[in-house]
Amino acid sequence: MNPAFSVVLLTTLIGAGQGLFLAMFGIEAAAAASWIDAPAAGFYVCGSALSVLLLGGGLLASFFHLGHPERAWRAIAMWRASWLSREVIVLPAFIAAVAAYGLLHWLDCDATLLTGIAGALLCLLLFWCTGMIYACIKFLQEWASPLTLVNFTLLGSASGLMLAAALSELRGDAHAAVLAGWALGLTIAGFFTRGAALLRNDRLKPKSTLQSAIGINHPKVVQKAQGFMGGSFSTREFFHGRGPGTLRRVKWLFIAAAFVVPALLAASYLDGGGSGPLLAALLIQFGGLVAERWFFFAQANHPQNLYYQAVS
Repeated sequence: MNPAFSVVLLTTLIGAGQGLFLAMFGIEAAAAASWIDAPAAGFYVCGSALSVLLLGGGLLASFFHLGHPERAWRAIAMWRASWLSREVIVLPAFIAAVAAYGLLHWLDCDATLLTGIAGALLCLLLFWCTGMIYACIKFLQEWASPLTLVNFTLLGSASGLMLAAALSELRGDAHAAVLAGWALGLTIAGFFTRGAALLRNDRLKPKSTLQSAIGINHPKVVQKAQGFMGGSFSTREFFHGRGPGTLRRVKWLFIAAAFVVPALLAASYLDGGGSGPLLAALLIQFGGLVAERWFFFAQANHPQNLYYQAVS
């Protein structure tokens, strides 16, 4: 597939916003259970504002891959059958819940925990909807796996928790180490689940070949040209145009930047390395997740590419 950068930004930004909210709710729930001391209200207010900005930025980015943005409201019409329609409904509802969560903390109301529970349920539902948009497409074998759902959830949560830890550290709160530990654990978990998806995809065998597609049982069938279809919508939208070498380099880049380096930097912070490693881990991990999401889309091999292997 040809990755649309707007979709890459959409999925990475909202994932970080969701993870940040889950981090705040986790801290509040732990404080309510008397496991940790409650942070100041400013942590929740600032965190909610950042989460809304990330979620809103992702929503804004989604408009750039629409042919007619003015008709975006029609996306909700197919909510009974379309995971995309469900995502379009759940995302604004989640943004509203996060905004209400921050506002209630700012006003020092007692309903913050109940609002947080509602927000957490919407957050998990949003992860489910976003992941299922891709996991439900059976003819794209690289996506049609439960690992797609797992990785969307783990990687978004890891980046959001890393952001929460950095926010807590910058504010001088006492929970930065706890959040960094959670972020480290999720980063390591994401490394193994994303690695499992890479190993699975490397072993996939195409269900169709040129021989089966055109009904000619010959050992060597090669598509040489596309004729008047060269440079068509099909070649622009369903193939990225990069060679195998580019995919290999991007794969190793995101493995290092999204998992290995942030994990080492977070461990350095927990070992008393100061705020520098944590901030570096946040920036490097987000860049790595952008590369990971580009690779996620580019690796999916659309069956139509059997017919469009070369322009001339």
